[in-house]
Parts: sequence; structure tokens; C-alpha cells
Amino acid sequence: MRLRRALLLSSMLVIGLAAPAAATQPEKVIVLPGASSAEGIAAGHGAEFFAGDLFRGDIFRGDARRGKAELFIDAPAGRFAIGMIADLRHDLLFVAGGTSGQAYVYDIKGGTTVADYQLVPANQGFINDVTLTREGAWFTDSMNPRLYFVPVSRFGKLGPAKTLALSGPAADTSGAFNLNGINTTPDGRALIVGHSSRGELIKVDARTGASQTVTGVSVPGADGVARDGRTVWVVQGVNRVGGNPVTGQVSRIRLTADGSAGVLDRVITSTKFQTPATAAKLGNKLAVVNAKFDTGFPPTADTYEVVVTTS
Repeated sequence: MRLRRALLLSSMLVIGLAAPAAATQPEKVIVLPGASSAEGIAAGHGAEFFAGDLFRGDIFRGDARRGKAELFIDAPAGRFAIGMIADLRHDLLFVAGGTSGQAYVYDIKGGTTVADYQLVPANQGFINDVTLTREGAWFTDSMNPRLYFVPVSRFGKLGPAKTLALSGPAADTSGAFNLNGINTTPDGRALIVGHSSRGELIKVDARTGASQTVTGVSVPGADGVARDGRTVWVVQGVNRVGGNPVTGQVSRIRLTADGSAGVLDRVITSTKFQTPATAAKLGNKLAVVNAKFDTGFPPTADTYEVVVTTS
């Protein structure tokens, strides 16, 4: 009996060792039906995401598991949808309004407008992206050396917007396009912004506006910035490697807890990327928006998608 049991266990072990590794799940390409352009994306509950039509301002709601998206908010004329983030505690969606100089706040249950802010006069700034802290939402401006803050109380009440003047490398507006994506440091005590023309991540003190370059990191054409713990994903849609144009990539970077330094961990590429702009972390997946700026600005592609790939 003991011999038979030993032989059985031995055969099971051999079978287990010989079993093939689980296959890598294929990427999903989720079309935003009827979109005229695309740029921002925000994670919702579970596999849910929100993505925007840049030039129409419309918001789509999608499901990464089902691989489908549908129009959720038919925005009023004159609105734009650049970077966005969802406040799931208060069921709010914050959206950056680009050249309108505005920021919009939507109810993610019913899709109604909760508030809109004129952060800077129209065509005198470019409200590009947004992130959340425990106190509220922070917006970047790609044309001006400042950030904008919209406070959110613990009950979800919105307060008047405030402006934070920047100093140091984050205040550099010498390029055609400057501050772009934004997130928080892993310890939550400061902000991290992507600077497109400098090709850097920059740490910003949210109280004083003082800034410093995150050492050890090079991200040419930095756009959207997603974070989970100490790992940061920086989307580089318009990037050149060795002088040759590429379809875009996402750099995965490991940061120190205070966000002062980082190291490149992995470069994520895909044949399905077409000048991606922003990304959102959905579980162990990364949802990346194809902005297709390689077709022009405004872009002229027939369709716009979200590519769901490994993170």
C-alpha cells in the first residue's frame, strides 16, 4: 500500500511539473463607438472604465472584461475631455477641459453635471490632466506654470477652485507642451507630474509649489501618469527611439516611497498602440487610450479604442 501511494504521488508530481504554463491572455481592443477623438481614461469599479472624446467632450463607459463600451454622457457643445479621474467614494468624475480653460465634474451614477469651473480664461491655458488626493482634485496646465485645486469634503461637497504657482523645473514653460499627466507620490505627501517637453517626472510640493526632478527617470514625450503603490506607468505616445518614430509605449517605473527617485522597470509596447495618450490601472491590467495624434491634430482616424494589456 505504501509503495502504491508513493508511486501515485510521484506520478502526480511529474504531471504537475510537466503541465504547461498558463497562456498569457491576449490584449483586448475596445472601440469607443462613434467617437471623433480620444484622450483621457479613468478607472471605475472593478473592470469599469470611463474614456473621453477629446474634441466633443463626450464620456464613454466601458467594461474591460466584456470588451465593450458605450456612450454615457453626451456633453454640451463646446466641452472637451482630456485627462480624467473618478472619485469612487463620492461618485464623481473629474474631467480636464483643455483649451476651454475649464474643469467639469460629473455624477457617475446618472451622468449629470455636478459643477464646472473656469480655471483659466479660454485659450489662455490648457487644462490637461487631473488626480485625486484625500483633500480634492489637482489639475495640470500645459501652458502655464501652475496647478489648480478643487477641494472635496469628506461628504463629497465641492469647494471653490484655488491656484498654486509653481517654482523649479515644474515651472518650465519653454516648450510647446509642458506639464501633462499628474498623480501622487507613493507616500501621498506630494504630487508627481509628467513634463512632456523636458521628458521628466517632477515632484511638486502641494503646499508651496516648489518642485524637483525625479532622479533616475527619463520619459521623452511624457503624457498620462498612472500609479499603483510604488509603481508608476508613464504613457509616451509621441516618442522616438534611435531616431525612428514608434507607435508609442508605456514606461513602468519603480519609485521610492517619497517619489524623489525612480528606476525603469519595464517598457510596455504593443502593435495595437497608436500614439496612446493616457492609461488607467484595472486590477492586473492596464487600459491604454489610443489618441492617434499621428493622424493629425485634431486626429482624423475612423475609430478610437482602448487597448487592455498586461501591466
